[in-house]
Amino acid sequence: MNLHNNRCGRSAVKRFMKLECKCHGVSGSCTLRTCWLAMSDFRKTGDFLWKKYSGAIQVTMNQDGTGFTVANKNFRKPTKNDLVYFENSPDYCLMDKAAGSLGTAGRVCSKTSRGMDGCDVMCCGRGYDTTRVTRITKCECKFQWCCSVKCKDCEETVDVHTCKASKRAEWVDQT
Repeated sequence: MNLHNNRCGRSAVKRFMKLECKCHGVSGSCTLRTCWLAMSDFRKTGDFLWKKYSGAIQVTMNQDGTGFTVANKNFRKPTKNDLVYFENSPDYCLMDKAAGSLGTAGRVCSKTSRGMDGCDVMCCGRGYDTTRVTRITKCECKFQWCCSVKCKDCEETVDVHTCKASKRAEWVDQT
């Protein structure tokens, strides 16, 4: 499975390689041109692999242990460009001792982010609590001749957002 997925990842990188060239010559003339393949923007490759991950196909080892077959016969056979997996990932939203997951309850999240650190994603739909806290930080720092930095202590009030706990038992013991 790992070899298959590694190959799939390498082919995704290869798929988005682009040709870059540089001209050499007197006064900008292109008497000699050097070209090479360069990696594309990593975001492009990552987005492609994320789509593949979202559509990964569950497989089981075949009888002789040399390959794998589709776990659910209703799904198509994976191609060399499909990601595959043997077992479902644990639910990282909840604390699970067996999986080593601490869950996301109590984690600080970003109210404005739409990424993985955003409250909507990180809190798994449970919502979040907002607490207003006052922090003391160093500010207006100035370099003193020779060899020290003097700063003032500044007070700032910020909102901290933390994920709510789930309504059911948070500690799932699957051992």
